[in-house]
Amino acid sequence: MRIPANPVLARELLVTLRSRTSYILQFLYIIALGALVYFAWPAAETTTRAVGPGKARTLFDIFFLGQFFLVALVAPAFAASGISGEKERKTYEMLLCSPLKPSAILVGKLASALGYLVVLILSSLPIMILCYVLGGLLLSEVVRGYLILILAAGTFGLVSTACSSYFRRTGSALVVSYLVILPLALLCVGLTRSDSPDVREFASLALLPPWCIAAWLVLSILVGRRLLHPPDLGSEGKDVIDEQEELKHAIGVVIDRDLFPDKLFAPAKRTDLMPDGANPVLDKELRSEIFSQGTLMLRVVIQVSMLLSIPLMAVLLFLQSERAAVYVAYVLTFNLLVGPVFSAGSITQERERQTMSLLLTTLLRPVDIVTAKLLAAFRVSTVLTFLLTEQMMLAYIMLQELRGRFWTLIVFLLIIAVTCLATSTLGLFFSALARRTGTAMVLTYLALLVLFVLPMGVVRYFEGDRSFSDSQLAAIAITSPYSAAFGVPMHTGRVEPGMGQTMKITNPILINVFGVQVPNWVLFLAIYPPFCLICYLITCLVFRIRWWRAGGLG
Repeated sequence: MRIPANPVLARELLVTLRSRTSYILQFLYIIALGALVYFAWPAAETTTRAVGPGKARTLFDIFFLGQFFLVALVAPAFAASGISGEKERKTYEMLLCSPLKPSAILVGKLASALGYLVVLILSSLPIMILCYVLGGLLLSEVVRGYLILILAAGTFGLVSTACSSYFRRTGSALVVSYLVILPLALLCVGLTRSDSPDVREFASLALLPPWCIAAWLVLSILVGRRLLHPPDLGSEGKDVIDEQEELKHAIGVVIDRDLFPDKLFAPAKRTDLMPDGANPVLDKELRSEIFSQGTLMLRVVIQVSMLLSIPLMAVLLFLQSERAAVYVAYVLTFNLLVGPVFSAGSITQERERQTMSLLLTTLLRPVDIVTAKLLAAFRVSTVLTFLLTEQMMLAYIMLQELRGRFWTLIVFLLIIAVTCLATSTLGLFFSALARRTGTAMVLTYLALLVLFVLPMGVVRYFEGDRSFSDSQLAAIAITSPYSAAFGVPMHTGRVEPGMGQTMKITNPILINVFGVQVPNWVLFLAIYPPFCLICYLITCLVFRIRWWRAGGLG
């Protein structure tokens, strides 16, 4: 029986797998995993850093979690542009007019998006087997880990493809995809990393496969119907949506650009002349560009993020207020996912929409263009992120044990603000380096994983190793905002009225700097602003050399 050819899959795979970027990313990925095993492998039987069954399991957990979050971050970056990218390139109608069935288009787009990701996952299998050789692991656990990764890749990819079919912009599809995938990823990790072996076995073999297959069928039907009867076929003057008409049919949150805080991230469209000295690129980005496709994406982001924050707020702030740093970690994760979406395509999308040459014919200097792009992305992502901090402020006002350490709220807000600046700056930096938005997005998320998540895994692995002091381990994670948030000293007990109970305060995480013990969150807040400034200056230089002198041709 001959399998019918899929031209969509063939074209997408040729474009993706033949690029130099794919080979470079795979090479760096394998080098990183190999280096992790090399430094963890015992040099001799008498070494103080010998790897036993306990270390082997810790290494396996780091491998699994690292690859799982890589799948959760990268799968939407590849899949969310599958259909929305066709709309942006004005080739959507040509694709639907082809003799291909909607199922063939869906399979081609999804397989091409996840094909390279599956290659990355399988290329790590030989290194993963080394964890099995160390002992303390069952071969079934390794197989189960890769089964979960494949199921997660398919589910996350289909969710992103479905979002891509419902939105006209890749950025909008990406943001909504991440908001849907975030709780699914946390639930999957919670079930498969449970301390109970029975729970892990049941979740991995009996629970996840049927639910994932059911989700695949439902999403495939929805996308197939969307492609068979597309309501957004053709431009017909709908490239820019009438917001007033859209708000008449809006459900839930409504964006009013004239009211606070809506006007902070969605200022009203200008009806008068622009004042002298104003940056027209910044004005265009905030008032027209980001929201030219309506406010649906923005309303979904606000509603879903708020919905997820309610149970977390109840548990982490009011019932167990000593775990306030865990809620801060949720806010940081939200910005890690959403922040690059607004900045990583700032420059590459100008080229993809063939408006780069038009932008460069203006009288604006390169630094003015780059600054406007950065300020617009930073402003939108920061305001959306800080909407989730209202619950923190409420908890600090209502709970007596948090009011006693009100200064920690200021520290948490500073950590969140610096993280917003870092995600926006890195996204713009890679947007100036890359030619395609998808490439810039993947590079940004990989850089954020290395800076934010990888240090936490390294510290987790070397915990209890006597060859490293607590100060040295803290220094390894100095680039992670999660480490900075968990390093803020919090109380570990509630104050009961009339009982005279004394709160116990956790010890801060200290780092030895030239003989002085400095809290890790202080160093985090000190190193990232200069780092972001350097990235910004390099971005201005790269933009001037790569685009300005080349006349926008790249």
